[in-house]
Amino acid sequence: MQNPLAGVLPAQMHFLNLQGGQIVFLLGLMIFFGSFGGRLFQKLKIPQVVGYIVIGIIIGSSGFKILGDKLINSLDPINTIALSLIGFLVGAELKVDVIKKYGKQFVGILLGETTVPFFVVAVLVGGATFIITKNATYSLSLGLLLGAICTATAPAATTDVLKEYRTKGPVTTTTLGIVAMDDGFALIAYTIATAIASPLLEGRSVPVLAQLASIAFEIFGSIALGLVIGFILTKIITGMMSDDARVLGFSLGLLFLSTGICSLAHFTAGPVLLKFDHIMAAMTIGFYVTNFSLPKVKNMFKLVDKYTPPIYVLFFVNVGAKLNVWQLKPLFILIAILYIGGRTLGKTIGSRLGARITKAPDTVRKYLPYCLLSQAGVAIGLSTSAGRDFADTIGGEIMLIITATTFIVQIIGPICVRYGITKAGEAGLDVTAEDLIKTTFVKDVEVDGEKICSPDNYAIVNETDMVGQIINSFSQHSNMNYAVRGSDGKIAGQISLEHIKEAMQIGEMGSYMLSMDIMDKPALTCTPDTPLPETYKLFDDYDTDAISIVDKDGKPLGILEKYAVDHYLHQRIVALEHKLAAMA
Repeated sequence: MQNPLAGVLPAQMHFLNLQGGQIVFLLGLMIFFGSFGGRLFQKLKIPQVVGYIVIGIIIGSSGFKILGDKLINSLDPINTIALSLIGFLVGAELKVDVIKKYGKQFVGILLGETTVPFFVVAVLVGGATFIITKNATYSLSLGLLLGAICTATAPAATTDVLKEYRTKGPVTTTTLGIVAMDDGFALIAYTIATAIASPLLEGRSVPVLAQLASIAFEIFGSIALGLVIGFILTKIITGMMSDDARVLGFSLGLLFLSTGICSLAHFTAGPVLLKFDHIMAAMTIGFYVTNFSLPKVKNMFKLVDKYTPPIYVLFFVNVGAKLNVWQLKPLFILIAILYIGGRTLGKTIGSRLGARITKAPDTVRKYLPYCLLSQAGVAIGLSTSAGRDFADTIGGEIMLIITATTFIVQIIGPICVRYGITKAGEAGLDVTAEDLIKTTFVKDVEVDGEKICSPDNYAIVNETDMVGQIINSFSQHSNMNYAVRGSDGKIAGQISLEHIKEAMQIGEMGSYMLSMDIMDKPALTCTPDTPLPETYKLFDDYDTDAISIVDKDGKPLGILEKYAVDHYLHQRIVALEHKLAAMA
């Protein structure tokens, strides 16, 4: 395909001999159009990460080839940094107190919904690939790596739906914990799968014990490095939390230092290569800081998170640029179908099995699987890592398969989350009194199980009614104020308990006084369709605790009392708490 910028860029610009200014220009191009694509896809209710990748496909190897191979390869350090940032922020979600709180149930479900899809995808993909290619090494390696990647769940797409629908309950709590934790499991599974696949694809014969030792070194060595860096980072930034710039500088500096150490520290021990994994080390740094530092230190995660967007844009645009969709063969399409089907089946069986074994609530067993289907950043990040680690073998295929399946799953996933939490009855339960006020109207308020808006409401008296009659009503009802109806049927005034007290101070004659003699007029009014926020503003502005309710013609329908509204909202909150308790 002809380069559309051939007449715009300098004639001497060759992508195989890029100059500094040209690289900066193209980096700006990637960030700008990547951000544009992400925003466009977000408007279409598709995760923005897919938009970044699509822009990369358009300007990269599959599209207009604006990004040449040399530039794409020169961005590998940015890819490494992006993966470390992803690992670091994933580690920040691995909270020990959450694990302790949910104990056996939490761990059981987590192990079920990660290990089962790992084996299901590995067997389906590996078996189908072997049947077609007859290449056992290729098939086993592809199955293991895709099985490891499939265990990750996208937290952002899932939590966005939960926040939108204000959900609360056992399904919501379990979902939030699982999507934060299984990304960590995915990193560990990927490290193990890589350690097994590398010697197979490179044709090296490695004894089983030596291979296990290599896997153990990579995992525990990376964890040890992360713990050391995390300890140093915590000690350094503890005394400077008021200086955001320095906190960000030290945080990113040590994170990048950890990544550099992992990239450079390779050791050969007999038949195996010993190395550190930079994603695992970064995740451990985040884990240490979030669990073993002062609460104020944890603010650093927000600072780092604000720094990441342009890095992520470059990373995912570069992922798309590397892809050549024209190489998508029928075999890859079949593998993508098996991957989605196997992952969905595995997540469903695994989460339900874990929930049943740990005796989780029925709603968790039935509806949790719908909340675990989204796949995005971590999965794509691991596929990119595979594309780099296995560039000459299966890296390209893995990137193609994960990108294509992410596009599909990220469209279906949020819909399934919404279905699951709705069927579980948890939508709309995560509300406070302030939330209820925003969505409630005067006509919704009830007192003693009765709506307060009605022409026959007991809180309405005629202007010719005597005070003695009103006193009798006080003894039968809980309201402390009355709306007064005039001879024309419209609101004429309002009576409070204070008015009654003043009338009774006169003596026995006070009981024979008429409503019109003691009422305040004109009355402060609202309608049945007035939102509660407006009525609370009237309560404050007029320093009153009662407002008469009238229809569109000005005829009284009842009285709105502040204490009654507060009591009604409190009852609704209590009812929601009882419902949540029953669910658990």
